[in-house]
Amino acid sequence: MEDHQIVELYLARDESALARTAEKYGGALRALARNLLEDPQAAEECENDVYLAAWNAIPPHEPRDYLFPFLARIARHTALDRCRERSRRKRSAPLLQLTRELEQCLPAPDNAAGHLEDLALGEAVNRFLGSLSEENRNIFLRRYWYMDPVAAIAERYALTQSKVKVSLYRSRNRLRESLRQEGYDL
Repeated sequence: MEDHQIVELYLARDESALARTAEKYGGALRALARNLLEDPQAAEECENDVYLAAWNAIPPHEPRDYLFPFLARIARHTALDRCRERSRRKRSAPLLQLTRELEQCLPAPDNAAGHLEDLALGEAVNRFLGSLSEENRNIFLRRYWYMDPVAAIAERYALTQSKVKVSLYRSRNRLRESLRQEGYDL
C-alpha cells in the first residue's frame, strides 16, 4: 500500500492504518529503536509508541509524501527519551559512544538564545551532508541518524568495516572544518 493511502486511512480514523503501517515500516522502526536501546523488548514497546504517536499526530499533520521519515523521527525521539530515562537511572546507553564520536564536531549549547543558532546549525549540517557523495552521506546518516553499528553499515553497502570507519572519520573531520568555516567555535 502506498504512503498516501495509509495517511488517508489515518485521516479517516480507520484503525487498519496501524496494521498497514506496521506491515510496511514495522521492521525498520523496530531496528531504529533497537540500535539506540539495544533491547528488543524496549524496541518493540517503542515501535508501539510510534503507532500511538502517529495516530495522535495525523491529523493535523498529513505526511502523504514523507510517511517513513515522519515515523522515523517519532521513533528516534521516542527511543532517545527512553535512553535519557535509562541514564537518569544510571543504566548504560549506547548513545554515549555516538555522542563522543560527534562531540568534537558540533558546538556545545551555551544559552537560551542558542535556539536560533540551533536552526542555523541544522542548516549548516544539511549543507554539509549535501556536499558529501551519496555513499558517504548514506554511511554518515546510517551511523549518526539511524545509529547502525559499523558492521551493519559495512554489510548493508558491501564495504569493509575499515572503509566505513575511515569514511566516518573523514566525514567528521570535514564536518568539523565546514562548521569552523561557517563561524562555529568548536
